[in-house]
Amino acid sequence: SPAHKNADFAELVCSNSLKAERLDSASGLLKAEMRLLGSSLLEAAEGCRVAAGGALAVDRAAFAAGVTALVRAEAHIRLVLGEVTALDETAPDTLILVATGPLTEGALAEDIVRLTGARALAFYDAAAPIVTADSIDREKVFAASRYGRGTADYLNCPFDKAGYEAFHAALVSAERAPLHSFDGPQNVYEGCMPIEVMARRGADTMRYGPLRPVGLTNPHTGRRPWANVQLRAENAACTMYNLVGFQTNLKFGEQERVFRMIPGLEHAEFVRWGVMHRNTFLNSPALLETDLSLQKAPNVFFAGQISRGDDYRGIPVFTGDISDEDAVDRYLLAATEYELRHTQVEYHGKYMSLEEKREMELKDLLDESGWNIREMYNYAKDEKKEKKKVKKLEEKRKKIKKRLMKLEQLTSGSNGVNSKKKKNKKDTYIKSEMNKGVDNALSAGYSSFQAMQQAMEDFDDDDD
Repeated sequence: SPAHKNADFAELVCSNSLKAERLDSASGLLKAEMRLLGSSLLEAAEGCRVAAGGALAVDRAAFAAGVTALVRAEAHIRLVLGEVTALDETAPDTLILVATGPLTEGALAEDIVRLTGARALAFYDAAAPIVTADSIDREKVFAASRYGRGTADYLNCPFDKAGYEAFHAALVSAERAPLHSFDGPQNVYEGCMPIEVMARRGADTMRYGPLRPVGLTNPHTGRRPWANVQLRAENAACTMYNLVGFQTNLKFGEQERVFRMIPGLEHAEFVRWGVMHRNTFLNSPALLETDLSLQKAPNVFFAGQISRGDDYRGIPVFTGDISDEDAVDRYLLAATEYELRHTQVEYHGKYMSLEEKREMELKDLLDESGWNIREMYNYAKDEKKEKKKVKKLEEKRKKIKKRLMKLEQLTSGSNGVNSKKKKNKKDTYIKSEMNKGVDNALSAGYSSFQAMQQAMEDFDDDDD
């Protein structure tokens, strides 16, 4: 696509951060689970890690090259280079796994529209500018990570109140580049919003977003900045830095004018301008089954971020899409279901898919037990009813016994009555009758509720 810059797989178009590694964060927990599964992608990321405090960030070019090398070296992958323009879902005995990412476009995108019978969801996404390290004024910036997490790998550009207000005013009035490649509403993705769009939502919106100063202390003043811009290393040599959270669609000249108002970037040299591109997603709840197969074509699976449109995190899948962490789970799910249908195994002298074998094993198990599905359902339903009856019976029995204990206290004089050894004939009669009622109720089983109710009513009448 126009947003990609090299021919390698898994090119990170937007952010080079794969998010936090803390186990108390969703991103960190998922990474830990992926490591337990032996994720090759995380191994590639570790091999080209760049300093990013408590986050896992990578050198874009090195990461793409590493993933490409993994794919080429895998004996079980047959790599065919070329453009796919159609899915050809009607081919006999063919299973198709589509993981082309949100930048899917052209003939293939149109063929997906044909197959799904519906226009996909589309949002504009943007990338942040990158500056050279040598052009940053080190006298005005300071190195630190928020709350001291990890090492002090971010460069921080602290704003005072007056400087921030001037920057905000310039940003909201700056001219944006026109967008021509998308028909319809020009929606922006909320999770990766252009900084100028965010600024127009309020004077303090950025201060509670990417420019939040919390967890930082400016060593030059000893105080927390009014607002703060963070710079993250773009490569392992730290020769370039990207402006964290500064996705933008401003014209290049406007980017240079406005972003040089950031403290420390007055003379910044920009090696990449911020740009905007379109992301496309399927309306998965309406189009896909729970195993991510297409409802209209069960032999076609969609995986990765193209299968969803409500989150965006930065972990890529093999196919080069910029995908969120949940998209990794979706890729694994789709790949597993694909394997269940694709792999042929022998069962009772016949070759079938793993999915068919699983169904046959269940059927054989039911046949051997002599139960059919309807009988199992009715049995479970009746058993549930019987348990409810027993529960009600036990509750009423406890209530009766509680009242009998109270009667016992009254007749024994434990409430202060002096005649401890004497018992009233009427109370003795009630106690005897209620004991009989309990025994009769229990021996009558589940049909004893009316008898118990009558016994309790008689008891209440006599007790009064």
